Amino acid sequence: MLDDQGPSPTIETAPKRFFFNRKGMAALGTVMVFGLPVLYLVQPTLSRRAAGVVGVVDPAELEADVRLLSTTAPPRDHRHPERLDDIATWIKGRMASAGGRVSEQVYQVQGRTYRNVVARFGPEQGRLVVVGAHYDACGPNPGADDNASGVAGLLGLANLLGQTPPKDPVELVAYTLEEPPFFRTRHMGSVHHAQGLASRKTPVKAMICLEMIGTFSQEEGSQRYPVPGLDLVYPGKGDFIAVIGGIGQGALVRWVKAAMQSTSPLPVWSMNAPSSLTGVDFSDHASYWKEGFPAVMITDTAFYRNPRYHTALDTPDKLDYPRMAQVVQGVFVAVRALGE
Repeated sequence: MLDDQGPSPTIETAPKRFFFNRKGMAALGTVMVFGLPVLYLVQPTLSRRAAGVVGVVDPAELEADVRLLSTTAPPRDHRHPERLDDIATWIKGRMASAGGRVSEQVYQVQGRTYRNVVARFGPEQGRLVVVGAHYDACGPNPGADDNASGVAGLLGLANLLGQTPPKDPVELVAYTLEEPPFFRTRHMGSVHHAQGLASRKTPVKAMICLEMIGTFSQEEGSQRYPVPGLDLVYPGKGDFIAVIGGIGQGALVRWVKAAMQSTSPLPVWSMNAPSSLTGVDFSDHASYWKEGFPAVMITDTAFYRNPRYHTALDTPDKLDYPRMAQVVQGVFVAVRALGE
């Protein structure tokens, strides 16, 4: 009676199962070839963990600081060291009032004196977290976003750290000479600070660079990227803040990103990419990479979003201070999380 039952179902279906498995393996291979690099690039976080202590940042205070730096203080480029000195003195006073132990890092360039301002919070011993922003501007431009926004954020962070001291030491550093003609040279203020830490063999847990944190847009197409195809992975609207890290720093990027996501509804995107990708190393964090320290940049992506970059139109009325406040709150939580 076996002949009446027809061909064995095992013989018929076995090739189909094998064919399905090959297709499945091919699909898995495609995901691994294309998906894993994308996952590493964007560093997704699986959940928004609850934030611990979240400080209050007043957008009006951020705006007042940006307006002072970008309307009263200019020009604040290398040709006007006396103006840079005035700004450094003002930053020192603000950092001291916030409770920081303030010092200067003074050095000479082409016969002129320039200075970083360093404010220390928390204990003297322990693995250091550095947060920095440059206070000089490109030429005579007002530099509201680049980088009065970062300095205002640094001062807001000082207030929060003074109110709730960190468990590990934190240094807030206002750098000089980030802009041309000294960009990417040994004369950058961040180079001097990073080299000083390295020469003293200071244990550094992480460095966070605040580089342009005030420009946001809800318009589709307002966000651009350095290479084609990234717009398939990242948003087309410039309504987010970005955490940028180098290759091999995925864990730090995810940690900072998750901490920032825990504080507010502000979208936080991230990227781990080589410095050969235009813009990835375009600020003071690169000085720490050169010394082997882990570092990330917090940014609104600069000229990939802000068309007023390095022009006279980079003025304080163009910035989004409520969202800036959310960025500073997020960085504060990230700093505390790194210390804990």
